[in-house]
Amino acid sequence: MEEVKGFVRRVLLFKFKAKTAPDHVKKLIKDYSNLVNLVESLKTWHMGKDASIENLHEGFTHVFELTFEDAEGIAAYMVHPAHLKFHERISPHLEKIVVIDYKPTSFHT
Repeated sequence: MEEVKGFVRRVLLFKFKAKTAPDHVKKLIKDYSNLVNLVESLKTWHMGKDASIENLHEGFTHVFELTFEDAEGIAAYMVHPAHLKFHERISPHLEKIVVIDYKPTSFHT
C-alpha cells in the first residue's frame, strides 16, 4: 500500500430530517457546493444521492466528497467563516451525519 502524498478527502453522509422540505434541501446543497468557491483549501466538491438497490443506507440519502490540499486544509476549512455560517444553517435540518477523512491509498498487486 502506498499513501498518496498531500491531499486528504472528506466523505460525509447526510440524513435530513423528515420535516425539511425537498426544495429547502436543494437550496442547502446549492449553498454547500458554493463553499468550494469561498474556501481556498477546499479543492473539489462532489455529491450524489443514494442509488443503491441493497437498501443498506440506514436513512442516509446524500453523500458528499470534498478534497483538500492537506490535513491543515481541513483545519482551515473547519474554522473558515463561510463554513461556520453554512454549518449553522444546515445543522437544524440534519437528523444524522457521518464524516470520514482519509488519505487516498494506492494498492499495487
